[in-house]
Amino acid sequence: MLRGVRQPDDLSFDASLLPEPAVTPAVPKDAATVILLRDTPDGVEVFLQRRVAGMAFAGGMTVFPGGGVDERDADASVRWAGPPPARWAQWFGCAEPMARALVCAAVRETFEESGVLLAGSPTEVVADTARYARARAALVSRELSLATFLAETGFTLRADLLRPWANWVTPASEARRYDTRFFVAALPAGQRADGATTEAESSGWWRPADALTDARAGRSALMPPTWITLSELGEFDATDAVLAAPRSIEKIIPNLVREGDKVRVVWEQA
Repeated sequence: MLRGVRQPDDLSFDASLLPEPAVTPAVPKDAATVILLRDTPDGVEVFLQRRVAGMAFAGGMTVFPGGGVDERDADASVRWAGPPPARWAQWFGCAEPMARALVCAAVRETFEESGVLLAGSPTEVVADTARYARARAALVSRELSLATFLAETGFTLRADLLRPWANWVTPASEARRYDTRFFVAALPAGQRADGATTEAESSGWWRPADALTDARAGRSALMPPTWITLSELGEFDATDAVLAAPRSIEKIIPNLVREGDKVRVVWEQA
């Protein structure tokens, strides 16, 4: 098992929510997800977004910001501070160019979906991202690449603000599949996360335990990686402790097992 991950017995849902299995398993696309954290008097909070119901993948689900890797995310011209791509490749068990692309995708998607920008100078992080609203929109529309944006602003990508957390792959039964690497990062001082994205109908900060309670009560829906990650985060008292937690990253592929009118989620390591 992935260190720190426990496979719960009660991770199940209504079988009617399960889509028809794909005839031929799709090849997973590479993706990156960032778990944004902040400290509050009540403990650690995580930024979550409820995706628009009509979206082709994970419609209506409550998720962390993230998305697919763009081929331009592998641009080696990006100024870089922190663990080099070779180190990320070791953590995630992938080739170095892919590791670079994953980190860049993590930074880009986080900015696009929440307005939080993990960039700045090699020693300071940008505090006010509102002035880059046009660039954010151009990134979303793919009119602008992350490398070009960083070059035009003179910013350095701050890979040192990210930590590897997990690697989940969409079940083979799904028509759309992603090989998603999960990162954790603390909300930079002076920045705020927003819901200014067309992909989410609502966004906000949640204590992990409250988000799980909401899901158990049927007020929200969580995919297995989100559920497990929230369960893990609930064990920490502060963001620094999360960032310092040792992780052994292994690829996890959930499997959906029908049991009457319920579907139970189990998984194996690839």
